[in-house]
Amino acid sequence: MTVFIEKETDIVLKCDAEAVIRRVVSQALASEGFPEEMEVNVLLTDDASIHEINLSEREIDAATDVLSFPMIEYGEPGDTEALEDADIDPETEEMILGDIVISLEHVIAQAEEYNHSQRRELGFLTAHSMLHLMGYDHMTEDMRADMEARQDQILTACGIPRDDEEQLL
Repeated sequence: MTVFIEKETDIVLKCDAEAVIRRVVSQALASEGFPEEMEVNVLLTDDASIHEINLSEREIDAATDVLSFPMIEYGEPGDTEALEDADIDPETEEMILGDIVISLEHVIAQAEEYNHSQRRELGFLTAHSMLHLMGYDHMTEDMRADMEARQDQILTACGIPRDDEEQLL
């Protein structure tokens, strides 16, 4: 598994962001039965930059917490058969799962709003986005409930509960 993490902001979290992201990406792949030979690109940015990306890519004129750009089209969510058509990175020789963009400003604000740790919020956004990269969505109430259960399972397996107290991974 290769996780390329680029940080284009000076915002600092109260946790080791790279360790949290790598742990959650790995657990999401394992939980969903995806092979480890996957590549994920993560951009850590601020609200202004994610606003620009959201506007240019989705025509939504607002900042958001996380954006997901899957590189694989699925017939059914989590269908690993779709991986047969995945692009392969010639450098890593791994299948390219997709890109994640996370606003660290939103991580801080939402952690405070929901009264949990920044580590929990970053883990949640990473798990949420990973599920999108694996074909899941939350367009209906049933789909939302399914995604929420999967996110909780991934975060619990990572040792990041809802009442996380910033323990070390």
